[in-house]
Amino acid sequence: MLKSDIKSAWRNLWKNRAYSFLNIFGLALGITCAGLIFLWGESELTFDHFNSKKNELYQLKVNAPFNESVFTMESTPRPLAAAIKADIPGIANTARYSDGDQKLLFSFDNTSVYATGRYTDASLFSMFTFTFLQGNASNPFPQLYSLVITKHTAKKFFGTEENAVGRTLRIDNKQNYVITGVVEDMPENSSLQFEWLAPYDITMEKRSENIDEWDSYGPFTYVELDKNANFAVVNNQLRHYIKQKAPAEKSETFLFPMEKWRLYDAFANGKPTGGGRIAQVRMLSMIAWIILLIACINFMNLATAQSEKRAKEVGVRKVLGSGKKRLLAQFTGEAFMMATVAAIFSVLFMYISLPAFNTIMQKNLVLNILNPNHLIFLITVTGICGLVAGSYPSIYLSSFDPLAVLKGAKIKTHGAALVRKGLVATQFAISIIFTISTIVVYAQIQHVKNRPLGFNKSSLIEINPQHNVSAIFPIIKQDLLHTGLIENAALAGHVTLYGGDTDDRFRWANKPEDQKIPVAQRHISPEFISTSGMKILEGRDFGGNTLAERANVVINKSMADLMGEESAVGKIIQSPRGNPDGIFTDMTIIGVVSNFVYGNIYGQADPMILFCKEPEFQSFIYARIKNGANIGQAVSTIETVMKKNNPNYPLDVRFVDDQFDQLFKNEALTGQVSTVFAVLAILISCLGLFGLSAYIAERKTKEIGIRKVLGASITGIVSLLSIGFLKLVGIACLIAFPCAGWIMHNWLQSYSYRIHIGWWMFLVAGIVAFLIAMITISFQSMKAAMADPAKSLRNE
Repeated sequence: MLKSDIKSAWRNLWKNRAYSFLNIFGLALGITCAGLIFLWGESELTFDHFNSKKNELYQLKVNAPFNESVFTMESTPRPLAAAIKADIPGIANTARYSDGDQKLLFSFDNTSVYATGRYTDASLFSMFTFTFLQGNASNPFPQLYSLVITKHTAKKFFGTEENAVGRTLRIDNKQNYVITGVVEDMPENSSLQFEWLAPYDITMEKRSENIDEWDSYGPFTYVELDKNANFAVVNNQLRHYIKQKAPAEKSETFLFPMEKWRLYDAFANGKPTGGGRIAQVRMLSMIAWIILLIACINFMNLATAQSEKRAKEVGVRKVLGSGKKRLLAQFTGEAFMMATVAAIFSVLFMYISLPAFNTIMQKNLVLNILNPNHLIFLITVTGICGLVAGSYPSIYLSSFDPLAVLKGAKIKTHGAALVRKGLVATQFAISIIFTISTIVVYAQIQHVKNRPLGFNKSSLIEINPQHNVSAIFPIIKQDLLHTGLIENAALAGHVTLYGGDTDDRFRWANKPEDQKIPVAQRHISPEFISTSGMKILEGRDFGGNTLAERANVVINKSMADLMGEESAVGKIIQSPRGNPDGIFTDMTIIGVVSNFVYGNIYGQADPMILFCKEPEFQSFIYARIKNGANIGQAVSTIETVMKKNNPNYPLDVRFVDDQFDQLFKNEALTGQVSTVFAVLAILISCLGLFGLSAYIAERKTKEIGIRKVLGASITGIVSLLSIGFLKLVGIACLIAFPCAGWIMHNWLQSYSYRIHIGWWMFLVAGIVAFLIAMITISFQSMKAAMADPAKSLRNE
């Protein structure tokens, strides 16, 4: 653009500032949406990239045959890491990493603090990238009971990270550990997240079984390959390695590269599906571009709507020698100028909205406009917006016939009007699809939340005593019941909502010998079934005497169905648990409980056996608060009782219904994001609709004045101005309904327990679209309908 063109562009922007504001605001919202998703996608796509050896690091995955299918898991045999490093050329290093966060109590200077971490081999510190602030990176664990903590953990313990090395902590009031290193906090986009690390050999000392057996699974195993190693050769040697060491084992192993850990971790029947978190990245990225497209559509609509106002300008410029290319450049330049202003505002909007966005996405994203990646993205998106938004208006405006325009002939705008109508319908179709999607996601979440769980999660509290309280549990239970606020209390070996141990060696009558059926098991105290609110379908519950019930079990309905149509009560199950290989114990079924949901909340309940075992098998206390009791008072009372009977361990208590809600984090995130995008799409669409209705009302000023003089009512005039737009919303509904139905039907297929998409969802979305469109249009329509006709006609 020439200098004169730039001045002319600014004059046009200011002269039509109302329309310019709508355009700029709409584009700014679109760029803001795209920018926020870019920040989130950047953190996902660069996961673990800070590791200097990221191209040489792999995790060993195990494919295990499981009931006629193959299950891919991260847990590996304990001897595997050391063995493959010694036996397979090309493997530079290996490290074991415990398979779950360990929450331990750290005591020092009369202070007790909980912190979570993992047990690992010292080799981990040379494989992954750690920044040591204190200690020796080459010798992080100089003794067995060593401890490496993060900077955040040091501040959590001591108020400062300085002089932490050498200090002694007592863990779980049992064993002293010495801090031998302090590392910088791990980046948010790191697969390794911990507050402390301790030697993996400590876990070996704690285990009673033979840790050298190849059927003893536990840790994750990380592998570093030599830079010149042939991946395919090493991977092929690893495939049957477990079978070579233990012929009875049928599991196979393979290397899974670090670059795929975060985004491509979905497997089906032992094969990668190519999906995982990458599907969410693709979905949100696509939606962000769609929102941006809606904003560009707004621009095109409003720009072409004002074409008649600029017709004479185009005619004069052409007569004075401006060619079509020059005019194209001018109008496109105006679009780029508006996109640039919108981009500046979008940066402000991003800074304002980023805290809320971080809360929704559970991230700590930071916008740095000086970051080359962020700056390049902003410039690129601005350029795309200017090009897309300005393309059609520029071509359309530069095509006017100068002679016809200057003679005052009416410009034929039927083609442009048809395009505008199509774009408005497209905008609202997309908005309606987002609205329907939001309704379906919300309904699916509520459907699963309200499904019969098989137990009563309401007012059920889980207490983690952090150590074995079997000897004092009767006292704890008695004290809790005496408060008058607690209905019952029990012990359990597993968290109720999550999976327990699984074994496929159980035997029962009529079970095919060659068929392996995984059966879950839980160890509970006699009070657990009644405390949790499980329903006995047949037979009886465990009695109060644990020793008398040692040979008895209670099963769920799924297990009973496997055993035949007749009653399962009185039948025998042979259990391999706690026995040497080849020896089974006969257990008598005394009762059947309804299936209760655990593990996969969307799936059906797997077969399960409940054992009434001695208290040392239980790790958690469950307490049910009485109906009508004050929740806060009950929790305070539990804290008092636990402090009295378990004084060395701070209270760790959770509500089971809160744990249940946490299982919906991904779905809740999808629902929140869908809602935000639906609101944005509708808002941007309404901006364009508001501008177009104002333009139509302005064009029909004389017609409205004549109609009013001839006796037309305000209602009739409002209908005249609104009916065309409402027809477009109706067309948008016809387009959106089948598209949204197809999209959400496919989304629901990933859930085995799911809703059916009801007609009412489409009706609600359609009504919402019509109401929003009517409200948007009505302001300009009423304003035009109530104008003084004499003034309108005189002005004309």
